[in-house]
Amino acid sequence: MVVGCEEVWREVSNYLDGEVDPTLRAAIEEHVRGCKHCTAVVDGTRNVLQLYGDERMIEVPFGFSQRLHRRLDENMPGNRRTFLGWMVSAAAACLIVGTIEVASAFRSPELRSEHAQPGNGVPPDMMVVVSENGKLFHRAGCGFIHEKNKLRTITAAEASRQGYSPCVRCLKKYLVATASSRPADAGVEESAGLQASPRVSN
Repeated sequence: MVVGCEEVWREVSNYLDGEVDPTLRAAIEEHVRGCKHCTAVVDGTRNVLQLYGDERMIEVPFGFSQRLHRRLDENMPGNRRTFLGWMVSAAAACLIVGTIEVASAFRSPELRSEHAQPGNGVPPDMMVVVSENGKLFHRAGCGFIHEKNKLRTITAAEASRQGYSPCVRCLKKYLVATASSRPADAGVEESAGLQASPRVSN
């Protein structure tokens, strides 16, 4: 099987996630070995995914990605919605997140994450995993847990009381309801995570 650049671009995400059949995987690897452009696309996409999965980056406020996607959809002509168009969007999002990261370095937040959103949709008695120096609480087995040698298990309510925020990847199904119940154009204070978190009592 022989694949071209466009096929590699179309399948790059599935390829990096290991979700392509072995024949296609071998064909992509063969193509990437001989194509500098596709090597750059695969390496760049891998870097974006690794940066996005790193919980040490600041979480953006709820509703940010929906507003970003809506604005990009409004401003992007219909025929430009190609892989490269989405790569530009992803690069812009990474640039914005990086800017927030750099800006936050000059502040000393009191919370574990200054953009922490309360895990109102997460059942308070659910057992979750936290790491000693982390900012997020996760379901056991989440692929985005750092410091796996310093983990402890507590309830979601206790994790929230200790300042941990829910992982938006493994606890997404609980947070979608919370995000959808919020207005799309929430105030600056609310979207910046300055809203007080309600205390959960046992």
